[in-house]
Amino acid sequence: MFKPEQETTVFSDEGDDTLGGRLSMARDAAGISLETLASQLGVSEETMLAWESDRAEPNPSALVKMSALFDVSPAWLMTGSGDGPGEDSDERALEAVRNELSRLRTAHQEIGKLIEATTHQLERLDHQIRLRKLSKDVAH
Repeated sequence: MFKPEQETTVFSDEGDDTLGGRLSMARDAAGISLETLASQLGVSEETMLAWESDRAEPNPSALVKMSALFDVSPAWLMTGSGDGPGEDSDERALEAVRNELSRLRTAHQEIGKLIEATTHQLERLDHQIRLRKLSKDVAH
């Protein structure tokens, strides 16, 4: 049901100002895991992550299916106007924010590991290059 004049959101517009942000927020508010949603839509988890991070956009039929699963209007998912996740459940909103924070912390840890691995790789390569230069200098 479309109600373009009425806007209902759980969070401020800052976190859900993109399609991906609204998808993530609505999924969390509905208590649906990424795995479950991907399975119900017949897409991979990587596809879902791409949608939620705004690296790709779902097709219209997937948007309609998700809006039904999340109990939000398709217009809200696409634009932020219309019926979003209900405000009637503060506990669900709190859990959605906790889930988002948990995902961010996990992403932060993974990025930290990638930075460390890249730093070590850079140090090894730098050391190898210096050894080669030193070998060439000694040989000449």
